[in-house]
Amino acid sequence: MDRFVSNFTLRLDGKGRISVPASFRAVLARDGFEGVYCYPALDAPALDAGGNGLLRDIDHLISQFAPYSDERDQFCAALYGTSETLRLDGEGRVILTEPLKVHAGITDAVAFAGLGHKFQIWEPERFRAHLSEATEKVRAFKRQLGSRVTAPQARGARE
Repeated sequence: MDRFVSNFTLRLDGKGRISVPASFRAVLARDGFEGVYCYPALDAPALDAGGNGLLRDIDHLISQFAPYSDERDQFCAALYGTSETLRLDGEGRVILTEPLKVHAGITDAVAFAGLGHKFQIWEPERFRAHLSEATEKVRAFKRQLGSRVTAPQARGARE
């Protein structure tokens, strides 16, 4: 599989290291990235993380803006200027820097959440609240989608 899926909650060890889930490390390895590319999420108290695929997505996003434009420079500053490459040790652990931990409110445990092309790192309680809110929004959206199909359209689709 080449996607980050599932979620895991793990504790930091006494030296402040955290084990990256094995399935996430496997995706990074297949992607050819030796480590974890990580930056403060722009819209959540979490960290966005990934490998070469995430870097390609960011490059594509930034390329949509004119060279030397303020918007391009702002995206570069926000995404590249605050990012770090975390090195995996021999046991698959990384050390989150203090600025990353402060942004996400991480103290002694983290939640890893797969988002397909990237994953996020959260403080576990914040992740549970975020997941609950996201699930409710998706359920409401599903109900909206289901109500858009009227009975005659549904019958026509089955015929």
